[in-house]
Amino acid sequence: QAQLVESGGGSVQAGGSLRLSCGASGFRVSEYCMGWFRQAPGKEREGIAVIDAVGSATYVDSVKGRFTISEDNAKNIVYLQMDDLKPEDTAMYICAALPYATGPFCYTGAPFNDWGQGTQVSVSS
Repeated sequence: QAQLVESGGGSVQAGGSLRLSCGASGFRVSEYCMGWFRQAPGKEREGIAVIDAVGSATYVDSVKGRFTISEDNAKNIVYLQMDDLKPEDTAMYICAALPYATGPFCYTGAPFNDWGQGTQVSVSS
């Protein structure tokens, strides 16, 4: 049974940084398409970054150049490094997993079937 646990959220001022972690158990993140999503109050969930089973990453335009998704395969953790945070980045951040997807099959609209509970990020101006 795949399980995902996020951590690292918090409150920061605009321009600050946070690193989110998604610890996985029951599978190897190196073999999966892993994604980070976020949901702000009153808004739909938004996919912001994915990394596929061969390590290729893609980002939504709003975070490109500021956020970096990466994996530590030895620790089985997926990270989201967030720099130059903006108030509009305030949201619950959630990681998700999709088995064995690479290339065009690993994207934010793919049918991710395992989800974490999320970690809250709040950015003040």
